Amino acid sequence: MTLVIVLLLVAAAVFSLVLQGRRDSAHEAAARSMSVAQSFANAPGTAAALDSKDPTAVLQPLAERVRERTGVESIVVAGTNGIRYTHPDRERIGKHIIGPYKEALDGRAFTRTFTTSRGPSVVSLAPVLRPDGTVAGLVSVSITVKTVNAVAEPSPPFAIGTALGALVLTAGAAALVSRRLRRQTHGLGPTEMTRMYEHHDAVLHSVREGVLIIGADHRLLLANDEAKRLLGLPADAEGCAVTELGLEPRTAELLASGKVATDEVRPAGNRLLAINLRPTAERGGPPGVVATLRDTTELRVVTGRAETVRERLTLLYRAGARIGTTLDVATTARELAEVSAPGFADCATVDLADAVLRGEEPEPPSGEVINVRRTAASGAGTDHPLYPLGRVIGFVPTGPGGIGSSSGHTWMVPDLSASELWRRTDPEQSARILEYGFHSLLSVPLHARGVILGMANFWRAENEEPFDAEDLSFAEELVARAAVSVDNARRYTREHEMAVTLQRSLLPRGVPEQNALDVAFRYLPAQAGVGGDWFDVIPLSGARVALVVGDVVGHGLHAAATMGRLRTTVHNFSTLDLPPDELLGHLDELVVRIDQDEQTDESVAVTGATCLYAIYDAVTGRCSVARAGHPGPALVLPDGTVEFPEIPAGLPLGIGGMPFETVELEVPEGSRLVMYTDGLIERRDRDIDDGLEELRQTLADRDRTPEETCDDVLEALLPTRPGDDVALLVARTRTLDPARRVQWEVAPDASAVSGVRKEATRWLSDQGLDEEGFVTELILSELVTNAIRYGSEPITVRLLYDRALICEVADCSSTSPHLRYAATTDEGGRGLFLVAQFAERWGTRYTARGKVIWSEQTLGEPEPPPESG
Repeated sequence: MTLVIVLLLVAAAVFSLVLQGRRDSAHEAAARSMSVAQSFANAPGTAAALDSKDPTAVLQPLAERVRERTGVESIVVAGTNGIRYTHPDRERIGKHIIGPYKEALDGRAFTRTFTTSRGPSVVSLAPVLRPDGTVAGLVSVSITVKTVNAVAEPSPPFAIGTALGALVLTAGAAALVSRRLRRQTHGLGPTEMTRMYEHHDAVLHSVREGVLIIGADHRLLLANDEAKRLLGLPADAEGCAVTELGLEPRTAELLASGKVATDEVRPAGNRLLAINLRPTAERGGPPGVVATLRDTTELRVVTGRAETVRERLTLLYRAGARIGTTLDVATTARELAEVSAPGFADCATVDLADAVLRGEEPEPPSGEVINVRRTAASGAGTDHPLYPLGRVIGFVPTGPGGIGSSSGHTWMVPDLSASELWRRTDPEQSARILEYGFHSLLSVPLHARGVILGMANFWRAENEEPFDAEDLSFAEELVARAAVSVDNARRYTREHEMAVTLQRSLLPRGVPEQNALDVAFRYLPAQAGVGGDWFDVIPLSGARVALVVGDVVGHGLHAAATMGRLRTTVHNFSTLDLPPDELLGHLDELVVRIDQDEQTDESVAVTGATCLYAIYDAVTGRCSVARAGHPGPALVLPDGTVEFPEIPAGLPLGIGGMPFETVELEVPEGSRLVMYTDGLIERRDRDIDDGLEELRQTLADRDRTPEETCDDVLEALLPTRPGDDVALLVARTRTLDPARRVQWEVAPDASAVSGVRKEATRWLSDQGLDEEGFVTELILSELVTNAIRYGSEPITVRLLYDRALICEVADCSSTSPHLRYAATTDEGGRGLFLVAQFAERWGTRYTARGKVIWSEQTLGEPEPPPESG
């Protein structure tokens, strides 16, 4: 209907515009023709041309030029007799004018519409006056109706276009308005809208929830019956400002704020209202807010209890997540205090028995004073009057302060100022606590496996509510959970201390005295606990020293015990003076047997142990090295150059099947041998090659003592506590002074023994060892005689003056003598017995060419008595 009305209006407007255009065009044509006629009639020379002999010759060109410039149909100049002098059609010149012209001869100009030779035209006639006022002729200017219509024709298309544009705009606007109305009314018609309004009004005033609509100017626009009842509003409250309705200031301030609010509780008389505010402009509505009101007076108590329960459950969840994150007793106690305060209590303290802190089993109360130590505190300021951390507090089980400890039940004091029993324990301390502001106390013992580990104390000061039965139940649940974590930490501490003690007892506590090497060592246990890394420095015969570094993969008591077994085995094998490759071979066989035995008992296998074994000879300055899956050593030369000698890795111990290989190294005097376990150079965030390069840079270009070297290496490569055990052994090499060693070749003849004794006596005298001459002669006589009698050539005698006097007799035989007791009737068999009696140590070691029988004499001992009989 809107479109039809608009279409009719547009058609009428177009028709009116066309008629108006034609009328305006006719008026414009009349005005133009009159203007041209008068202008031409009054032009200078027109009257003179009419009075001339040939007016046509003068006026015809002028009339044509003016006609072409002005756009009229014709300009006709005629005399007073009506004869034409000019005309666009030359054939009509000289003929009589058609139409009225007498008014123009009377001196008056006029315009008429009549039919000319060119059809219906608008004609204007103007007289041509002489200077004396007489009429010399007339000028007729005409425009045809066709030309008039052509002038009017541009108006209808424009009008029609404008009409169509208006029609399109009107149709679009109508569609948009209709669509918006349908969206706002959800497609409902007038009937449905009326019914919906009636239902809305009925629901609004019957619902048991107050509804307010407040405008942008904070004036009340609508209030249903429930809102008026809850707020006590008068019937004419609509239109008044919210702040002028006599509401509680806090309630009025919230309603006038215009902010979004959800279940904000505000007072209204003797009621508590839950107020919700939502803006009305979010979905295209007018600016303002809608407020809903609910009476929550009766639900407030229930809601408060539910909120308290929810907070307690949340606190228990936090306690489960935070307490016991580490297996440290003090840390667990501190976590309990931090979870409890602030929150459940204003201040919380935890006191533990000293036995618990040491990891020992606490003793049950026996009537004597129970000493507990203040281990953790949280929530109180620095000026609190409670006992400080570390303070030993004595609880007497039979006294008031020990009620909780002795009976195993919680002690709750809702009002400290009214409790004579609590104040009787320490009146001065109690007075300071009350003066500080503490008014309620809850003490809960930490139980674990029937034993009391300590006490957890909860204090309230800022919270005015005293502890009640619900608080007691919650505190017991919280402390019970924490007690399990404390007991686990205590047991771990005990086991950890036992493991550390075992490991320390299995590791060397010092370096044996020897002159071949200047040794320093470091051992760092892993952060996870004890492990299986070990090292050893073992003096050998002939001014030689064995250096050992090993690693048992894994942690714990099993790794530590396995390390002790391997270290003892290495010590035993080293007494045989075996080369490094042979010693590792025997060790590998032993580990295989151990694995086989333990696998039958469903125990953990040892496979995964590695070992590096080196023997340094202070006489030759050479070092023999072999390794079983262990990182090779670093060699720092005296000039600061660092080398990593190529040593065949070999398989780890316990795999078996492959031999090990020994490498001989030339080690100049003053060099440093650096031996270590893989925990030094390998970490999760660092590749082993990067670790070796960092170790090289740390060792290079600086002359340091072994102690300084250990400190620098650990500082550079281990800035924090390592995740794996680390054993580090640094040895600076020395060589035996050539003047303190001597060697002779011995002919295979018994008579050569006396010559050896003489040479030995002379050399000992040069060394200032005259007192050792007798024993040395005796030992050399027996050893050389045995070599001549049972050995093979060549036979060599060597004396070394180190920390002890060493006698060595070498031959090319592999037959090894052994000690035995000779019978009374035996003529021989007493030689090695005498050597064993006079020497501190003696033994046999095998070489690539044969064997060496050696003995060591401790210097400075008195000369032995002469043999009897």
